[in-house]
Amino acid sequence: MSKLSKGAEAVEADVDHVLGAEYEHSAVPLTARRSMFSVTTVWIGFPMIITGAMTGSLLVLGMGFSDALTAMIIGNAIMFAYVGALGVLGTRTGLNFSLLASIVFGRKGYVLASGLLSTLLLGWYAVQTGITGALISTAYDLNYVVMTVIAGALYIGITFVGVRGLHAIGLVSVPLFVVLGLYVMFDAASTTTWEAIAAYPGNNGVATMSMGVGLTVVIALFIDAGTVTADFNRWAADTKSSIVATFSAFPFANLVAMLVGGVTTAALAVPDANPFGADNMFGYMNAKQLTFLSVLAFLFLYCNLGSVCAHCLYNAATGWSRIVGSHMRLMAVVLGAIGIVVAAGNVWAFFIEWLSLLGILVPPIGAIIIVDQFWTRRNAVIDRDWRGGAFLAWGIGSLVAFGVEFYAPQLSTAICAGLAGGIAYAVISFTAAPAKASA
Repeated sequence: MSKLSKGAEAVEADVDHVLGAEYEHSAVPLTARRSMFSVTTVWIGFPMIITGAMTGSLLVLGMGFSDALTAMIIGNAIMFAYVGALGVLGTRTGLNFSLLASIVFGRKGYVLASGLLSTLLLGWYAVQTGITGALISTAYDLNYVVMTVIAGALYIGITFVGVRGLHAIGLVSVPLFVVLGLYVMFDAASTTTWEAIAAYPGNNGVATMSMGVGLTVVIALFIDAGTVTADFNRWAADTKSSIVATFSAFPFANLVAMLVGGVTTAALAVPDANPFGADNMFGYMNAKQLTFLSVLAFLFLYCNLGSVCAHCLYNAATGWSRIVGSHMRLMAVVLGAIGIVVAAGNVWAFFIEWLSLLGILVPPIGAIIIVDQFWTRRNAVIDRDWRGGAFLAWGIGSLVAFGVEFYAPQLSTAICAGLAGGIAYAVISFTAAPAKASA
């Protein structure tokens, strides 16, 4: 090892000593586990964001309020079951997603699953950073690139602190969202009646989104982060804490965020509303033309999207640190810089296409891990480089999802992908077991 490498290792060791170890390559020991409140704060600060409110607006515009509410409730219930199960695995083992995936996909095969998810999460970091810069520059007539770079640098700083940083930003972001979100929602609702809101039929009176697509949008919004939930829930002291933390996110925080956007959109009934432009809670506050409210809106946006960006970057850095044998904090800086460059190119404009991709590729991964660890191979360990059955099931789940996307668009791509992948893996596992026994 060179003197430079030894010096870098020494610096990283000193940083870990001050900020705490992140256990990128091993299980989190019980002595390092965090309280229920801490893990809950980490999770609740993730989905209670303005992007969730924008998604709620899109659902209401496309489905009408009543059907959108149904999709929100069912989708979040599915997410609670899915994320909750994966979170419990992380808590029981203390392992992050990459280490769990190594058991199911193999010590080399996990790179494909972990690399995909970590890269998608880096993309989410870029998307949310880009949204921050776009909204700030539009509202206050500031330079988009400069605002985006400032946002990205701040979010890298939060991530660098580690799980403690995620806890801290959640403590700030959640109360801000609750206070300002409820203000916007009830102030908008005061301009009409709750009966009119509930009866809102959709954009220009036309529902253009099926229930299946609506469910996919709800699920796909956090399916990637939900799949790597072990990165967060491995810090929980026990199963109860893990489940409570998951519930705080799904359905609670995610549903609150979506309702803020959905109710506001239905109340205002703006023709051809653009939730990713000015027609959102941030734009609503600035439209009041009150200095103190505009200042609050500015601070809120950076804190709120800082929460989701830091979480996404943390997941991406944790995954890639395992893949390349590095440290989470170093990867956070490197990947964060890459994300800032990507964000400056307006990648967030491809939001809906991004959700569709997630709905096809990601759900089978989590479903396969759940079936493997809860049913077919409980307490299994890393025993081979590649596990072909897991990849075959992943391929089947994704192919089914592609088929649904093109030939049955009224169905939920995300749900079909997860069910197909999980069922395929169960069949493959139980078919292979007798063959091994007879051999």
